[in-house]
Amino acid sequence: MLGQRDRRQPELFVAGSLRDLVPEDHVLVRVDKVLDLSWLEAEVAGLYHAGIGRPGIAPEVAVRLMLAGMLLGIVHDRRLMREAQVNLAIRWFIGYGLHEPLPDHSSLTRIRQRWGAERFERIFRRTVQACVAARIATGEVVHLDSSLIRANVSWDAIARRHVAAVESANTEDGESGAPDGGTSRRRVALPSACTTDPDASLATNRKGRRSEPSYKHHTAVDAGCGVVLDVAVTTGAVHDTQTVGAQLDAISATTGAAIRTASMDASYAITRVFAELEARRIEAIIPTKAEHPPKRGVIPVRRFKLDAKNRVVRCPAKRLLRLHGKPDSDGFQAYRARVPVCQACRLRPKCFGATMKRRAILLHQDHPALLRARRKYARWQERERGVYRSHRIRVEGYHGEAKTWHGLGRAVRRGLDNMRIQAYLAAAAVNLKRLAAVLRLILACARQRSTGFQQKAA
Repeated sequence: MLGQRDRRQPELFVAGSLRDLVPEDHVLVRVDKVLDLSWLEAEVAGLYHAGIGRPGIAPEVAVRLMLAGMLLGIVHDRRLMREAQVNLAIRWFIGYGLHEPLPDHSSLTRIRQRWGAERFERIFRRTVQACVAARIATGEVVHLDSSLIRANVSWDAIARRHVAAVESANTEDGESGAPDGGTSRRRVALPSACTTDPDASLATNRKGRRSEPSYKHHTAVDAGCGVVLDVAVTTGAVHDTQTVGAQLDAISATTGAAIRTASMDASYAITRVFAELEARRIEAIIPTKAEHPPKRGVIPVRRFKLDAKNRVVRCPAKRLLRLHGKPDSDGFQAYRARVPVCQACRLRPKCFGATMKRRAILLHQDHPALLRARRKYARWQERERGVYRSHRIRVEGYHGEAKTWHGLGRAVRRGLDNMRIQAYLAAAAVNLKRLAAVLRLILACARQRSTGFQQKAA
């Protein structure tokens, strides 16, 4: 018999709660079982005036809305509230009934401005602590990496710094061309700036790929279940290694455990990082970079042997290069030999050019740490290789997951604080997913074991 359905007949009552209409395996249902925001109201109470103004959105409702958007890949507030109008799972997750009016999308913007990035960082830290308490993260073996996030600006907003002022000044002075009709000098390349988002900077993560206005997303992931332990957001111009120390401190403070091993890719293989990890007694799993090839016919730096105890360098001809001057701001020191010694050396033609008087080399003050790291990398065993393979799976996998499913492919709003909030919410959403997946697995194993006992008893 052909079935028919009258779509115009209204339903006056909804029997039961919205929870009965949401599938058990829905991501919001699974996350709700592990999400605890009971502490949040006391955390943000000081940001509001008691008894003044209209009641705002409950803090837990606001955070649940933002997390729901991140979990479902909806990062824009307008689209999120439009989806919440018709999505029963979101309404149930935030505690709103079927006919209750939802908050305006602008309320979420005001909450982000009022709370600042610090409150969202604490929300993220709470998810890390929950994962540590559930024993799915220890913080003893961590993987660190960074990824660029495209800023929310157009190419029309990119401008050269001071170009307009300089050109207008030259025009006023009548310096539109070179004097005497000669060829004008080559214009010096000036640093670029973004007029609509000054915190973003032009950066690229690959040679031969054009630079784009970006932020840099520094991430630390636990080796166990891929829990995100720390997140830092900087401008795209900041080097990957500049946040390592602060991130290691933050991880230890959050997890309460000492880090034993840290793995990073070759972009972190610089002397300062190896020295810092040695000082913290952390094993470094980092593939070292090969030395830059010297000019043809020139003796390479690797043939100069450093005597760290006596603070001298011995050249291939067994001559001494002594310290010259003080270390620069990056910690590099110059070693050079005396002019008469270099001029009389038999290896002079292969050591430096004809216009130079002596050989000088530049070494970092922690250069022995780099030498030890190179020797260790040459002796890597299967354990070290396995840890580094896990690095690619865990931290690079998180970057792909966050960009594909949780809205980190591009900045949604402008400004460094807004980008940090976006990164903290995405990391918190992923950690809650990890925690919910483990809880689901534990419950499934418990049900299976209970069924087995009942069958044996029967």
